[in-house]
Amino acid sequence: MSATAELRRTVAELHRELTRYELVIWTAGNVSARVPGHDLMVIKPSGVSYDELGPDAMVVTDLHGTLVEGDFAPSSDTAAHAYVYRHMPEVGGVVHTHSPYATAWAARGEPIPCVLTMIADEFGGEIPVGPFALIGDDSIGKGIVDTLRASRSPAVLMRNHGPFTVGPTARSAVKSAVMLEDVARTVHFARQLGQTDAIGQQDVDRLYGRYQNVYGQ
Repeated sequence: MSATAELRRTVAELHRELTRYELVIWTAGNVSARVPGHDLMVIKPSGVSYDELGPDAMVVTDLHGTLVEGDFAPSSDTAAHAYVYRHMPEVGGVVHTHSPYATAWAARGEPIPCVLTMIADEFGGEIPVGPFALIGDDSIGKGIVDTLRASRSPAVLMRNHGPFTVGPTARSAVKSAVMLEDVARTVHFARQLGQTDAIGQQDVDRLYGRYQNVYGQ
């Protein structure tokens, strides 16, 4: 099986995780994966129902968003994903959702404070807000890259738009998207009860180091 064929299957399967965790509605949202060793990526097509997103529906583009393989037009967010891959070579997967709690923080233009050990573990501190940008050129991608380069977080809340997450693989980026929505919801609930206190930076650093380097098998 070719590298792109295998990634088409993987990316199709990962889109099911977005619906499983209720991070998207209708045809919104997308997952992409860099093709290792090539200036290519696999991404969801535009406006196709999640029920129809099998491997054959996935499309392959170059890192400027030009269609290389596939029968459908690429996602409307392809330019943003492509910009991330061109400027962050360590990134192997990008996810965009409109998950409701994370998107509510994006609508407020407010970072999610690091008030939970889970936030310290996965995001290394507060979850930052990126600038407002319109779809259609490199503005969204530039905002994602500029914000994430100044943070340890694999997630950014693009102002008035929604979250983007990145990772060394598409699966890790999906994991961050799932965890982002969970902590966005929990911190929202906590705010309804009263003031929240951020975890101290030294403890954040220790938690992040343990989770990234020690936790798991």
